[in-house]
Formats: sequence, C-alpha cells, structure tokens
Amino acid sequence: MANPHRLQVEGATVLRFPPHVKLRFDATRRAWVVLAPERLLLPDEPSVEILQKVDGQTSVDAIVDALAAKFDAPRAEIFADVAMLLQDLTDKGTLVE
Repeated sequence: MANPHRLQVEGATVLRFPPHVKLRFDATRRAWVVLAPERLLLPDEPSVEILQKVDGQTSVDAIVDALAAKFDAPRAEIFADVAMLLQDLTDKGTLVE
C-alpha cells in the first residue's frame, strides 16, 4: 500500500534543500557533494546538472525543459530521469517541498 503522506514528485512540484542539507563544490575531492547530517552524497555529473537547478522556486517541469533544451534530448526521457532522482532524494529527506 502506498504511503499517503509520501510527497509525489510531479511536473508542478517545486523542491528545495532543507536548511541542514547543502549542495557544495568540494575542492579537496574536486567534485560536487551533497552534505547532510552524518551523510555525504557524491552525485554523478547528470545529477549535479539537475540538483543545481533545485532552488525552491523552479518547478520540476521547468528543470526538465531547461535540461531538454540544453542537451537537445527528448523531454519525456529527461522527465523520467529527473523525476526518478528527485523522488529518491525526496523519499530520503534530502529534498523537501
């Protein structure tokens, strides 16, 4: 049975990092990292492209449109990848609405 309190990431969803989670460039690792209490995530390059657009104002649809235009890729394919990543991070509490 689905969790009725689970946020479903959809096109109109606007996400942000909660105050205790930060996306930062780590000079030592020479890589982007997501810092959270007792956690460090090392997102791959496509994930960084997505996460840099998560700002608490931009909808998932707008993120997808920007990436589809930038990479000249099919919107449906981009949406599937973006929604999957953002849903996973939302489920883990790394992103919030």
